[in-house]
Amino acid sequence: MDFFDLLSMIGGLALFLYGMNLMGDGLAKASGGRMESILEKLTGNPVKAVLLGAGVTAVIQSSSATTVMVVGFVNSGIMRLEQAVGVIMGANVGTTITSWILSLTGIESSSFLVRLLKPTSFSPVLAIIGVAMLLFSKKEKRQSVASILIGFAVLMFGMDTMSAAVKPLAQEPAFTGILTAFSNPVLGMLAGVVLTAVIQSSSASVGILQALCLSGAVGYNTAIPIILGQNIGTCVTAMISGVGASRNARRAALVHLYFNIIGTVVFMGVFYLLDAAFQFPFMEKPADALGIAVVHSCFNVSATLLLLPFSRGLVKLACLTTGGGVQEQSRQEDEVLQHLDPRFLNTPAYAIEQSRNVAVSMAELAERAINLAMGLVTGYDSEKACQVLELETRVDQYEDQLGSYLVKAGSRDLSERDNHSLSVMLHCIGDFERISDHARNVQEAAQEMADKGVNFSEKALQELEVLRSAIRDILKITMRSFMDEDLELARQVEPLEEVIDALIQEIRQRHIRRLRKGSCTIELGFILTDIITNLERVSDHCSNIAVCLLEISEDEFDTHAYLEDMRREDNTEFRRQVMAYGRQYLLP
Repeated sequence: MDFFDLLSMIGGLALFLYGMNLMGDGLAKASGGRMESILEKLTGNPVKAVLLGAGVTAVIQSSSATTVMVVGFVNSGIMRLEQAVGVIMGANVGTTITSWILSLTGIESSSFLVRLLKPTSFSPVLAIIGVAMLLFSKKEKRQSVASILIGFAVLMFGMDTMSAAVKPLAQEPAFTGILTAFSNPVLGMLAGVVLTAVIQSSSASVGILQALCLSGAVGYNTAIPIILGQNIGTCVTAMISGVGASRNARRAALVHLYFNIIGTVVFMGVFYLLDAAFQFPFMEKPADALGIAVVHSCFNVSATLLLLPFSRGLVKLACLTTGGGVQEQSRQEDEVLQHLDPRFLNTPAYAIEQSRNVAVSMAELAERAINLAMGLVTGYDSEKACQVLELETRVDQYEDQLGSYLVKAGSRDLSERDNHSLSVMLHCIGDFERISDHARNVQEAAQEMADKGVNFSEKALQELEVLRSAIRDILKITMRSFMDEDLELARQVEPLEEVIDALIQEIRQRHIRRLRKGSCTIELGFILTDIITNLERVSDHCSNIAVCLLEISEDEFDTHAYLEDMRREDNTEFRRQVMAYGRQYLLP
């Protein structure tokens, strides 16, 4: 093997790893975070959890990615540790699909149909289709499919290049001498651990082994211990992911490690005992790509069948390693904010989905805060006043952490739909935070009235009740339109906001008349003005949220022009809604 063969092998390896990465990214983007959502929701039954873990890993082509995602789920409190075990076992089974695909390279036949099944025959066709879709289609889903097809073609081309480059190694005494050393089960297993730990992908390391097997220099006595070691090496990614996470998340990573170590030890013990007793004839024969796939699958399936009944034992072992009780949960302050796990950023579609869940919770907290605060004006309750302050503090925390998380997510490769969701959330979370600030201001005004022992007149209270009803409704419509991404509901916000502006203007004029008549004090007048000004700002923020939803959906970003266009005199639907709301909210 000369320098140029070595160069070809390195180039082939680079293409192989890049193709695998490109294909995995395309598959993940095409799934749009749905695979992760399924994992999150349907893991109550251990057998179902194994099947889901296998299915998701087969789709996204990475057991490491699935396991890291599971560590994130456990860290966030989305998934219990007991649920995670089955998914982790299933991920090991699902990752074998790659070795089966790569085993097609070993097909040898003169039949046209059989030769057509060889990746070297059909991958160029896939590459042509993928490039054509990438160049001539602007639809995002088709571009994701194009990435999958091109990634697969590049992967197979890299595999073929590697195989061709390493074929001369079969005649190299130095290389065969190294392989003989690896035929020692312990050394071979350690070699598999190191190789997989370095490239952090068992699928890729198995693919490299399959490429070496095509040279004819690798026997089963060498390949089998390396395969077993590769399953342990792939645990490195999850172990790194568990650093700095909650205790339960570290336990999930340890479960993955213990599963593979125990499975490897048991499999090696049984297999080599049987080999010593019966002298398996295939052990000295050259391994091929299909044989590697068979061994890889047999190990992972048998390890899963063996250890699934003892999943609770794995959990207890992980708990003994880390200390503490089995049911210990993450100690972060807010359970909802735990959903913003940095591990999810590796799957941007799911990170955006989790961000949206947090944004919805933030909207609900802001709405609850202002509704509680408005109730304090007519009947002050110190316990409810404390709740308003607590809610306002939580909303502030949500804005800080969610805003930072969204900025990180925005630096990832997002789909058009996810970019849309990201833009909406970045625009709206500031309005949610300001609504909670106004809730605090209203609470302080109500507390001032309670401390001074003053009350509004019956007439003022009736007017405030009409305004409170309108504010409550505009909040409900706005928050619902945000949560459901309902543009029809969003279009109902601006007409109601115009009616609220008119209500506030009328309440101010009536207040001035009461001041002139002496039926209201200046002190109460300041408090009333403070309250209605804050409620007016709340309706303005509701308008901002609704307009943001409509603008981003229509690719419009000039808010002033957008509102002017909406309020035109010839916009009959808008005028009809304004009149309908005007009749609904009449001052007494």
